[in-house]
Amino acid sequence: EVQLVESGGGLVQTGGSLRLSCTGSGLSLDDYGVGWFRQAPGKEREGVSCMSKIDGRTIYADSVKGRFTISSDNTKKTIYLQMNGLKPEDTAIYYCAAMLRSRWELVEEESDLLWIEYDYWGQGTEVTVSS
Repeated sequence: EVQLVESGGGLVQTGGSLRLSCTGSGLSLDDYGVGWFRQAPGKEREGVSCMSKIDGRTIYADSVKGRFTISSDNTKKTIYLQMNGLKPEDTAIYYCAAMLRSRWELVEEESDLLWIEYDYWGQGTEVTVSS
């Protein structure tokens, strides 16, 4: 059974930094595409960033380019999201997700990886950025 557990959320001031972690069990990161998504109060969920060791693709939403960095440590089965220059509009619950290799490889348009449904989801970690 695949499980994803996020951690690292919290309260930070504008301009501050946080690093989110997502530790997986029951999977090898070599066989999955992984991503970070967020949902702010009253808004739809949006894709933040995703990546995969399968083909080396790394994608960022325009709203976080240059501020957020996604990475992974396969030995620890952990995915990270380093968030710098945080803004109040980054306030949301952040979720990590994993997509089966067989589906990831079929997606040709990179931007689609930020909105199509993933196969496994964590429970989320809350990030609040104060102004």
